[in-house]
Amino acid sequence: MRGRYGLPGLLRGLRRIEPAAGAGDDPSPPDPELLLRVLCHEFRAPVSSLTSLTRALADEQRELTGVDRRAITRLARDQAAHLQALLRDATAGAGALTLPAATDPVVPLGDVLREAVALVPVERRRARATRRARQCPVPARRTRRVLTNLVENALRHGPRDGRVGLYAALRGPGLNLLVTDEGRVDGALLEALCRPQPGAGMHGLGLWIVRRLVAADGGSVHVHRLRPRGVALEVRLPPPAHPN
Repeated sequence: MRGRYGLPGLLRGLRRIEPAAGAGDDPSPPDPELLLRVLCHEFRAPVSSLTSLTRALADEQRELTGVDRRAITRLARDQAAHLQALLRDATAGAGALTLPAATDPVVPLGDVLREAVALVPVERRRARATRRARQCPVPARRTRRVLTNLVENALRHGPRDGRVGLYAALRGPGLNLLVTDEGRVDGALLEALCRPQPGAGMHGLGLWIVRRLVAADGGSVHVHRLRPRGVALEVRLPPPAHPN
């Protein structure tokens, strides 16, 4: 990922859209059905990734170099570890919704970005991160779930062959993450960004999870309309707490 272009230039001239006022993030008691839906939703990305990665390793018609095999194996290992972490979180009840900070290891953002970027096909991928952003310490599992959900949302709701971008930079004291696609800002998106509780089924559940996880770190989620077309979801996180 190149760091030549940062978020300030990308966000310049974008039109920020604010969801309708009046909807808050009221905490709710654990709901067994909701926890099950969250887990089913969160399992989709790592299971899909593992399927694609193992298929690539088993493809006899594709000649892989040693570097390719090591990279694929590393990504498969990361996704397997992510699944194991989700299963551990499930035993903690509401921990599957908002992972406590004390149980979440801190890693450089670049480690998590690598996994999120790998979800996007190479020909559709656009990724930029400044060096300082890549080195920024972040809670590994919460940040992974935030980026995975945003990228999966862009792939699912953007045009079939449209580009998906993932950008990271430090703006002032905080960290900004941006996921873009070539879709559009519509009522369903704005509703998903302001409803206090997720709707029925899986619709809007990913964005609701993102908002819960980002709020746990004192951050916020914003939507922008890209020009001439497209939508950007921006995550703003406060300055990281540096370990002693």
